[in-house]
Amino acid sequence: MSPSPSPFDAPAEFPAASPRPPLWSDRAAAGQALAVPLQHWRGDPQALVIGLPRGGVAVAAELADALALPLCTWAVRKLAHPAAPEVAVGALAPGGVLLWDEPYLQQLHLSRELRRQLVQEQDLELQRRQRLFADPPPSALRGRHLLVVDDGVATGLTARAALTSLRRCVPSRLVLAVPVIDREVARRLESSLEGLVDGLVALARVEGLTAVGAWYRHFEQLDDASVQALLRDRRSGSPSGPAPGGPQPC
Repeated sequence: MSPSPSPFDAPAEFPAASPRPPLWSDRAAAGQALAVPLQHWRGDPQALVIGLPRGGVAVAAELADALALPLCTWAVRKLAHPAAPEVAVGALAPGGVLLWDEPYLQQLHLSRELRRQLVQEQDLELQRRQRLFADPPPSALRGRHLLVVDDGVATGLTARAALTSLRRCVPSRLVLAVPVIDREVARRLESSLEGLVDGLVALARVEGLTAVGAWYRHFEQLDDASVQALLRDRRSGSPSGPAPGGPQPC
C-alpha cells in the first residue's frame, strides 16, 4: 500500500491557464474556493488558520469553517508613502520585524526622520490591533501547523513581514494560502533563499499583479467591528489571546 500523502504537499496551481478578473464575488467566496485544494488540512488537531487583518480575516474565516479548524489573527502593518497611502514602501510585524523596499525608497528619497515617524505611527496601530483582535502569544504557536491567509498578495511586503514574524515563533509548519498572488512574488517566497514558507497555495498566480481588489466583484474595506464579528464565533480551540499586559514579542 502506498503511503498517504503529506497534509502539507502543495497541490498544483488552481485554476490552471491564465485566469482573468474577477474570479470571486467576495472574500467569503474566495475562502470557500481556497478550501478545495486544502481539504487535507481538515480537522488537523495541530493546525491553526491565521488571518491577516483586516481583509484576510474574511477569507480565513470561511476557510477555517470549511476545514473545521480554529481561527486567530496576526497583526501586520503596511508602511505607506505619506503622499500615496496605497503605495507600500515597507511593512511592520510583531517581534521587531521591519522590512523596507529599499530600491523604491532610494527613488523616493524618504528621509530617516520620515521613516522613523512612519514606523512609530504604525507600531502603535499594530499593538492596538494585537490587543483588539487578541492575537495569540508566540508560545502558543510553537510546534503548530500554521495556515496563514490573506485576501491577496501584490508586492509581498506585508506577507513577508508576517511570515518572518511567525517563523520566529518556531511553528512546525508554515504555509501561506491566498486566492491571488503576483507570480514573481510567489516565486521569491517559494525560493530556498528566503526559506519563509514550507508551502504556498494560491488559486491564481498573476503576472504583474497591482490591484488585489480587481479579482473580486465586491471588495469592501472591513472595519474593526467586522473583524471582531468574524472572530467571535470561531475562537473555540484556538490558542488563548495575550495576557492583559499585551502580546509577547517573538
